Parts: sequence; C-alpha cells; structure tokens
Amino acid sequence: MKSKLITTLISLLAAAAFAHNGVERGPNGGRILEFSNNETMHGEVTAKDGEFRVALLDKDMKPVSIKGQTLSAIKGDRDNPEKLKVEVKENHFVVPMLKGDSYVVILQYKENDESKKITARLPYNSNLCDGCDEQEWLCKCPPPDKKK
Repeated sequence: MKSKLITTLISLLAAAAFAHNGVERGPNGGRILEFSNNETMHGEVTAKDGEFRVALLDKDMKPVSIKGQTLSAIKGDRDNPEKLKVEVKENHFVVPMLKGDSYVVILQYKENDESKKITARLPYNSNLCDGCDEQEWLCKCPPPDKKK
C-alpha cells in the first residue's frame, strides 16, 4: 500500500514537472511538431472552430504548400485506436478536436507515397498553465532548467 502511494505521488510530481516544459511555437503561435528526421519539415498545430489545423513549415519556418503530402491521425490507446478524418482546407491539414480536456492525438506524416511515415504525438491539454495563462498544450513557460 505504501509503495503504491509513493509510486502514485512520484508519477503526479513527474507529470506536473513535465507539464510546464514550454513548447516550441511557430510563426502563427501554434505548437511545432517535427515531421522529418533532420528538422527540414515541421507541422504547426493551431486550434480553431473545434478543429486542429496543421500547417507545413520548412526548416526556416516558412509555409510549405500541400502537394502530395499526407497526414493521418489516430486517437485512443494502442488496444483501441480510432482513425480520425483528415482533410485539406486552405493549405492546412484539418483534424477534428476530440471531446475532453486532455488526450493525445498521434499524427503520421508522409512527404510522398514512397517515403516513410514520420510519427508525431500531439499531447492536448486545455487546462490553463499557472505560469503563462496559456492552455497547457501551448505553454510558454521555459523548461525547469532554463528558469531563473
């Protein structure tokens, strides 16, 4: 019983510490996800009207047109994954937001039909950060080792 309590407490403290890591933000204020193995392609995720919008950005964080690239999205756990509908609108991939305050969406990006999938995880948490008043998934707080 005591070891379960200690394990739970350590897990909660670790989650709290990692919640305020600060995320890399893109030119439109969205969260940057890596869509390449060499940082030459990024996805900037923003939220609007109940949808995640994923814009493609090059290594210089400049917009890239969607021409032949694909994005798939999956929700749920490994035992019960559910594929989400992904559309292209106004040069963005559009993925529906889910119900709930906290969940993870797995995004799989392909540059073209012959390329390998690059997997990125989008940890969504709508709760407000105490440090920057942004939603946790867009937290601006510096990582713990960068705080003064």
